[in-house]
Amino acid sequence: MNPIEDLVIGFQELVAAVPELLQPFIVMLAGMIPFIEGEGGSPIGIVGGIHPIVAGIAAATGNLLAVLAVVMLTSRTRETLTARRGARSGATFAGGEAGAVMTLEDDQPAGPAKPESKGKQRLKRWLVRFGVPGASLLGPLAIPTHFTAATLVASGVPRGWVLLWQAIAIVLWTTLTTVAAWLAVSALLA
Repeated sequence: MNPIEDLVIGFQELVAAVPELLQPFIVMLAGMIPFIEGEGGSPIGIVGGIHPIVAGIAAATGNLLAVLAVVMLTSRTRETLTARRGARSGATFAGGEAGAVMTLEDDQPAGPAKPESKGKQRLKRWLVRFGVPGASLLGPLAIPTHFTAATLVASGVPRGWVLLWQAIAIVLWTTLTTVAAWLAVSALLA
């Protein structure tokens, strides 16, 4: 046996020690983690000895649930901030001696802007060039789907549109990595 085959068999024995009903749940939890996601979760499950379809569905489900939470949180935050900004732009305060009116200026930046990562810059270029479908489908090549979804919602894309295209991207990429992992493990253990 070669060392990789030993590693795979050892990992499968470790996974076999976990109750069978909990194994997909662990893969689902792995799919929720940025940078692992469905694309990494399904190969983890397959290498662990879980059926490829079960591993793929569990990993994609975990990734979708995490992206759903990110989209809802980012959407709620964006709505709150835009409502607050809108209220401030029209707000006046009575103050001073004779009830003078003062308006708020929110054109001032809060502080020095943090430079964007290369992945985020690439995602924004894809968004301009290919729209939401292209940015969602190509996004996993640059940054995790969690960050892609948050960036899209923060830029004003409706959350339903983001969820639709993120779901399509997650299913597509998870399917591709599931098939690749299944073929690799089958070839390795054959």
